[in-house]
Amino acid sequence: MSGFDPGWLDLREPADHRSVAAEPLARFRRLFGAVEPISVADLGAGSGSTLRLLAPHLGPRQRWTLVDHDPALLAHARTRLSAWADAVRVDGDRLRLLKDDKAIEVATAVCDLARDPLPDPAAACDVVVASALFDLVGERWLGGFVQRLSDARRPLYARLTYDGRKSFDPPHALDGPTLAAFNAHQQTDKGFGPSLGPAAGDRLAALAEAANYDVVEGASPWLLGPGDAALVRSLAEGMAGAAREAGAPLADLGDWLDFRRSTAASGRAEVGHVDQLLVPRLRSSGPAPRPS
Repeated sequence: MSGFDPGWLDLREPADHRSVAAEPLARFRRLFGAVEPISVADLGAGSGSTLRLLAPHLGPRQRWTLVDHDPALLAHARTRLSAWADAVRVDGDRLRLLKDDKAIEVATAVCDLARDPLPDPAAACDVVVASALFDLVGERWLGGFVQRLSDARRPLYARLTYDGRKSFDPPHALDGPTLAAFNAHQQTDKGFGPSLGPAAGDRLAALAEAANYDVVEGASPWLLGPGDAALVRSLAEGMAGAAREAGAPLADLGDWLDFRRSTAASGRAEVGHVDQLLVPRLRSSGPAPRPS
């Protein structure tokens, strides 16, 4: 399983943060905004972007555990979070951040999620979050993850699961074939078995409902304009690279990519995602999840 480029994660963060489905976030805030202190596990945490998005919606005392298989990305997250905070103190292997009226303790955990879908430190937290993760995983992995989540009776807030839709304006004749090749590549093995790709959101919802979860979901597309030219160019380059690996003709892809680069500063693009909040239903016996 390869890691993500910190530069790519930083480039996409503004689009990620403005692409939030309203209903799942509102429910998340209602359920967890008054829990104090609250503990949150972020799976595949990358640069810590999800913490920066969600911390303002939670209470004044927060404990976050950032889980990723890549120590370099977790180090990058510590750097980004330290720069984001109003004040920071290093306490052993933890960061203690002050941001606005929030006191946020941040721990990091290096863990291969392909082998351990929900590590014990994450399963012990009040809520689990993840962004842009589940379209990378396979059916078997996802089933094991939902089972582990259900056994621990933990809620999940899953953001930015890719749904297979990408469009550009101005259009190009090769947009459709390039997208088809890209989506085919999305279903190859990313380290978690053959990836579900665009089917991941529907499969996560179906498995969660079968495991006695309520699912609240909404669309969270990237809507990109001229101010996002660098992101659009990078998006097109990534699509072309994936399409080449999927067997699309090289010459045609070169023409398409040249056009996408030349129109990035004036055109628009949309990338489809879904946000989902999974909340375990109450049972007649046994401990209920703390925020409920």
